[in-house]
Amino acid sequence: MKQGKQIYEGKAKKVYRTDDPRFLIVSYKDDATAFNGLKKGTIVGKGVINNKMSNLLMQRLEKAGIPTHFVLELSDRETLVKKVSIVPLEVIIRNIAAGSFSKRYGVEEGQKFDVPTIEFSYKNDDLGDPLLNKAHAIAMKLATEEEIATIEKYAFAVNEELKKFWAECGVTLVDFKLEFGRLADGTIVLADEISPDTCRLWDMKTGEKLDKDRFRRDLGGVEDAYSEVMKRLLQHI
Repeated sequence: MKQGKQIYEGKAKKVYRTDDPRFLIVSYKDDATAFNGLKKGTIVGKGVINNKMSNLLMQRLEKAGIPTHFVLELSDRETLVKKVSIVPLEVIIRNIAAGSFSKRYGVEEGQKFDVPTIEFSYKNDDLGDPLLNKAHAIAMKLATEEEIATIEKYAFAVNEELKKFWAECGVTLVDFKLEFGRLADGTIVLADEISPDTCRLWDMKTGEKLDKDRFRRDLGGVEDAYSEVMKRLLQHI
Protein backbone atom coordinates (compact mmCIF):
# COMPACT_ATOMS: atom_id res chain seq x y z
CA MET A 1 0.00 0.00 0.00
CA LYS A 2 1.49 3.33 -1.07
CA GLN A 3 1.91 6.30 1.26
CA GLY A 4 0.24 9.42 -0.06
CA LYS A 5 0.00 13.07 0.97
CA GLN A 6 0.39 14.10 4.62
CA ILE A 7 -3.01 15.24 5.88
CA TYR A 8 -2.29 15.96 9.54
CA GLU A 9 0.56 16.62 11.94
CA GLY A 10 -0.07 16.60 15.68
CA LYS A 11 2.12 16.83 18.75
CA ALA A 12 3.30 13.24 18.52
CA LYS A 13 2.29 11.86 15.12
CA LYS A 14 1.92 12.54 11.41
CA VAL A 15 -0.92 11.04 9.35
CA TYR A 16 -0.77 10.22 5.63
CA ARG A 17 -3.29 9.14 3.02
CA THR A 18 -2.86 5.84 1.21
CA ASP A 19 -4.03 4.65 -2.20
CA ASP A 20 -7.00 3.01 -0.42
CA PRO A 21 -9.46 5.53 1.08
CA ARG A 22 -10.32 3.09 3.90
CA PHE A 23 -6.83 3.29 5.40
CA LEU A 24 -4.28 5.80 6.64
CA ILE A 25 -0.63 5.60 7.71
CA VAL A 26 0.35 6.96 11.11
CA SER A 27 3.99 7.93 11.69
CA TYR A 28 5.21 8.40 15.28
CA LYS A 29 7.58 11.26 16.16
CA ASP A 30 10.10 11.75 18.97
CA ASP A 31 8.67 15.20 19.72
CA ALA A 32 7.34 15.61 23.25
CA THR A 33 4.93 18.23 24.58
CA ALA A 34 3.24 18.87 27.90
CA PHE A 35 0.74 21.30 29.43
CA ASN A 36 -1.18 21.72 26.15
CA GLY A 37 1.98 22.40 24.18
CA LEU A 38 3.51 24.98 26.53
CA LYS A 39 6.47 22.68 27.22
CA LYS A 40 8.25 21.14 24.24
CA GLY A 41 11.18 18.82 23.83
CA THR A 42 12.40 15.54 22.36
CA ILE A 43 12.46 12.05 23.82
CA VAL A 44 14.92 10.08 21.68
CA GLY A 45 13.42 6.81 20.45
CA LYS A 46 9.95 7.60 21.79
CA GLY A 47 8.27 7.26 18.42
CA VAL A 48 9.59 3.73 17.91
CA ILE A 49 8.53 2.64 21.41
CA ASN A 50 5.08 4.23 21.24
CA ASN A 51 4.39 2.74 17.82
CA LYS A 52 5.38 -0.79 18.81
CA MET A 53 3.73 -0.64 22.26
CA SER A 54 0.44 0.73 20.90
CA ASN A 55 0.30 -1.94 18.23
CA LEU A 56 1.03 -4.83 20.59
CA LEU A 57 -1.50 -3.62 23.18
CA MET A 58 -4.19 -2.95 20.58
CA GLN A 59 -3.79 -6.46 19.22
CA ARG A 60 -4.20 -7.78 22.76
CA LEU A 61 -7.33 -5.67 23.21
CA GLU A 62 -8.75 -6.92 19.90
CA LYS A 63 -8.44 -10.48 21.23
CA ALA A 64 -10.39 -9.34 24.31
CA GLY A 65 -13.25 -8.13 22.09
CA ILE A 66 -12.45 -4.42 21.96
CA PRO A 67 -12.39 -3.16 18.33
CA THR A 68 -9.49 -0.87 17.35
CA HIS A 69 -8.22 1.01 14.32
CA PHE A 70 -5.04 -1.12 14.11
CA VAL A 71 -4.38 -2.96 10.82
CA LEU A 72 -0.65 -3.59 10.30
CA GLU A 73 2.72 -2.40 11.59
CA LEU A 74 4.66 -1.19 8.54
CA SER A 75 7.98 -0.18 10.14
CA ASP A 76 9.52 0.92 13.44
CA ARG A 77 7.61 4.20 13.28
CA GLU A 78 4.75 3.63 10.84
CA THR A 79 1.47 1.75 11.16
CA LEU A 80 -1.44 1.19 8.81
CA VAL A 81 -4.75 2.02 10.50
CA LYS A 82 -8.41 2.14 9.54
CA LYS A 83 -9.56 5.62 8.64
CA VAL A 84 -11.80 6.99 11.36
CA SER A 85 -13.53 10.21 12.23
CA ILE A 86 -12.22 10.98 15.72
CA VAL A 87 -14.89 11.56 18.37
CA PRO A 88 -13.75 14.89 19.91
CA LEU A 89 -13.73 13.51 23.44
CA GLU A 90 -10.66 12.54 25.43
CA VAL A 91 -11.60 9.73 27.81
CA ILE A 92 -9.57 9.50 31.03
CA ILE A 93 -9.75 6.45 33.27
CA ARG A 94 -8.17 6.75 36.74
CA ASN A 95 -7.39 3.96 39.18
CA ILE A 96 -5.23 6.08 41.49
CA ALA A 97 -5.20 9.84 42.19
CA ALA A 98 -2.42 11.64 40.32
CA GLY A 99 -1.66 14.62 38.12
CA SER A 100 -4.47 17.05 37.37
CA PHE A 101 -6.97 15.06 39.43
CA SER A 102 -4.90 15.54 42.59
CA LYS A 103 -4.42 19.25 41.87
CA ARG A 104 -8.05 19.86 40.96
CA TYR A 105 -9.62 18.12 43.95
CA GLY A 106 -6.86 18.33 46.57
CA VAL A 107 -6.54 14.54 46.75
CA GLU A 108 -3.11 13.23 47.72
CA GLU A 109 -1.28 11.66 44.79
CA GLY A 110 -1.16 7.90 45.16
CA GLN A 111 -4.57 7.47 46.82
CA LYS A 112 -6.17 4.33 45.38
CA PHE A 113 -9.81 4.42 44.34
CA ASP A 114 -12.26 1.66 45.32
CA VAL A 115 -13.56 1.78 41.75
CA PRO A 116 -12.03 3.42 38.66
CA THR A 117 -13.24 6.90 37.70
CA ILE A 118 -13.99 8.17 34.21
CA GLU A 119 -13.70 11.74 32.90
CA PHE A 120 -14.36 13.33 29.53
CA SER A 121 -12.64 16.38 28.15
CA TYR A 122 -13.49 18.28 24.98
CA LYS A 123 -10.70 17.62 22.49
CA ASN A 124 -9.97 21.25 21.59
CA ASP A 125 -6.44 22.66 21.94
CA ASP A 126 -7.61 26.28 21.64
CA LEU A 127 -9.82 25.83 24.71
CA GLY A 128 -7.27 23.78 26.63
CA ASP A 129 -9.26 20.51 26.44
CA PRO A 130 -11.81 21.47 29.13
CA LEU A 131 -13.61 18.85 31.19
CA LEU A 132 -17.24 18.18 30.33
CA ASN A 133 -19.93 15.72 31.26
CA LYS A 134 -22.10 13.42 29.15
CA ALA A 135 -24.95 15.92 28.96
CA HIS A 136 -22.57 18.57 27.61
CA ALA A 137 -21.20 16.17 25.00
CA ILE A 138 -24.68 15.23 23.82
CA ALA A 139 -25.89 18.86 23.80
CA MET A 140 -22.83 19.90 21.74
CA LYS A 141 -23.45 16.96 19.38
CA LEU A 142 -19.93 15.61 20.01
CA ALA A 143 -21.40 12.13 20.39
CA THR A 144 -24.79 10.48 20.84
CA GLU A 145 -25.98 8.93 24.08
CA GLU A 146 -25.56 5.48 22.52
CA GLU A 147 -22.00 6.26 21.36
CA ILE A 148 -21.04 7.52 24.82
CA ALA A 149 -22.42 4.34 26.40
CA THR A 150 -20.32 2.28 23.99
CA ILE A 151 -17.23 4.38 24.66
CA GLU A 152 -17.67 4.00 28.43
CA LYS A 153 -18.13 0.24 28.12
CA TYR A 154 -14.98 -0.10 26.01
CA ALA A 155 -12.95 2.27 28.20
CA PHE A 156 -13.63 0.28 31.38
CA ALA A 157 -12.95 -2.98 29.52
CA VAL A 158 -9.61 -1.56 28.31
CA ASN A 159 -8.81 -0.65 31.90
CA GLU A 160 -9.42 -4.17 33.16
CA GLU A 161 -7.29 -5.72 30.41
CA LEU A 162 -4.43 -3.25 30.78
CA LYS A 163 -4.42 -3.32 34.59
CA LYS A 164 -4.09 -7.09 34.48
CA PHE A 165 -1.36 -7.01 31.84
CA TRP A 166 0.75 -4.29 33.44
CA ALA A 167 0.52 -6.05 36.81
CA GLU A 168 2.12 -9.08 35.13
CA CYS A 169 4.95 -6.70 34.15
CA GLY A 170 5.38 -5.38 37.70
CA VAL A 171 3.80 -2.08 36.72
CA THR A 172 0.82 -0.24 38.25
CA LEU A 173 -1.57 1.37 35.77
CA VAL A 174 -2.39 4.65 37.50
CA ASP A 175 -4.46 6.36 34.81
CA PHE A 176 -4.60 6.77 31.04
CA LYS A 177 -6.23 8.67 28.19
CA LEU A 178 -8.08 7.07 25.30
CA GLU A 179 -9.55 8.38 22.06
CA PHE A 180 -12.20 6.72 19.95
CA GLY A 181 -13.24 7.09 16.33
CA ARG A 182 -16.10 6.25 14.00
CA LEU A 183 -15.59 4.04 10.98
CA ALA A 184 -17.41 4.94 7.76
CA ASP A 185 -20.41 2.88 8.91
CA GLY A 186 -20.51 4.62 12.30
CA THR A 187 -18.95 1.77 14.28
CA ILE A 188 -17.03 3.03 17.33
CA VAL A 189 -13.44 1.76 17.62
CA LEU A 190 -10.47 2.53 19.84
CA ALA A 191 -8.03 4.85 18.04
CA ASP A 192 -4.97 7.03 18.73
CA GLU A 193 -2.32 5.26 20.88
CA ILE A 194 -1.59 3.48 24.17
CA SER A 195 1.89 4.37 25.38
CA PRO A 196 3.90 6.04 28.17
CA ASP A 197 2.75 9.30 26.55
CA THR A 198 -0.89 8.54 27.35
CA CYS A 199 -0.62 6.31 30.45
CA ARG A 200 0.74 6.86 33.95
CA LEU A 201 2.79 3.76 34.77
CA TRP A 202 4.52 3.30 38.13
CA ASP A 203 6.89 0.55 39.16
CA MET A 204 4.86 -1.71 41.44
CA LYS A 205 7.61 -2.11 44.05
CA THR A 206 9.32 1.29 44.10
CA GLY A 207 6.62 3.64 42.80
CA GLU A 208 9.13 4.99 40.27
CA LYS A 209 7.44 6.84 37.41
CA LEU A 210 7.94 5.10 34.06
CA ASP A 211 6.03 7.51 31.83
CA LYS A 212 5.79 11.03 30.43
CA ASP A 213 5.62 12.54 33.93
CA ARG A 214 9.41 12.25 33.93
CA PHE A 215 9.37 14.78 31.08
CA ARG A 216 6.56 16.92 32.51
CA ARG A 217 8.21 17.22 35.94
CA ASP A 218 11.87 17.38 34.80
CA LEU A 219 12.70 14.19 36.69
CA GLY A 220 15.32 13.06 34.16
CA GLY A 221 15.81 9.54 32.85
CA VAL A 222 12.91 9.86 30.42
CA GLU A 223 14.39 7.68 27.67
CA ASP A 224 15.44 5.05 30.22
CA ALA A 225 11.91 4.92 31.66
CA TYR A 226 10.31 4.43 28.22
CA SER A 227 12.87 1.74 27.38
CA GLU A 228 12.26 -0.06 30.69
CA VAL A 229 8.50 -0.15 30.12
CA MET A 230 9.03 -1.48 26.60
CA LYS A 231 11.43 -4.15 27.82
CA ARG A 232 8.92 -5.38 30.40
CA LEU A 233 6.12 -5.38 27.84
CA LEU A 234 8.13 -7.50 25.39
CA GLN A 235 8.94 -9.99 28.16
CA HIS A 236 5.26 -10.55 28.94
CA ILE A 237 3.24 -9.89 25.78
